[in-house]
Amino acid sequence: CYSVPAHDRMELLFQRCHKEIFLNSVFRSVLLISCLFVVLSVSLYPGLWSIGVQVRSVFTGSYIPGHHSVLLINSPNEQAAKDISRAIMERRLAASINILPRTSTMYLWKGEIEDTSEILMVNYVICVSRRSIHPYANPEVLSFPVEDGSLAYMKWMDEAIPDD
Repeated sequence: CYSVPAHDRMELLFQRCHKEIFLNSVFRSVLLISCLFVVLSVSLYPGLWSIGVQVRSVFTGSYIPGHHSVLLINSPNEQAAKDISRAIMERRLAASINILPRTSTMYLWKGEIEDTSEILMVNYVICVSRRSIHPYANPEVLSFPVEDGSLAYMKWMDEAIPDD
C-alpha cells in the first residue's frame, strides 16, 4: 500500500478546501445576480411594457390589444356625472367621456334590492386610475380592455392622455 506523506496530504486538503470555497463564492454570486435580475425585472416591467408598446406601434403601425380601455362609471345624477367627468378630463385621465341619459339600475345593497335610475359615463382611457372622485361609498367602476379599434382613434387617445 502506498502512503502519502503528511505534507502532500495537507496540500491536497488545502486544494480541496480552496476549490470548495471558490465554488461556494461563485454559486452565491450567481444566485445574488439572478435574484437582483428578477427583482429589477418585476419592478421595471410596467415602464418597459409601456415603452415596448410605443416602439412596436411606431415600427409596425399596429395596435397592441389591451393598451386602451373603456371604463364604465355610474353616478347618481347628471350633475354628479358632469362633475366626475370634468375632474377626470382636467386630470387628463381620459381622452373622451360619453354621459348617457338615465339608465335603470337594480342591485343588492345591504341585503336589500335597490331599484334606481343612474347616469352612465363611458370613459375612453389608456390606463385605469384608482383615484376616487365619486359620491358613492362603493362606486361601480368597470374597465374593459380594447382588443381592436380604429388605429387613428387609438393614436389620438395616446396624444390626448399623457404618460405618467
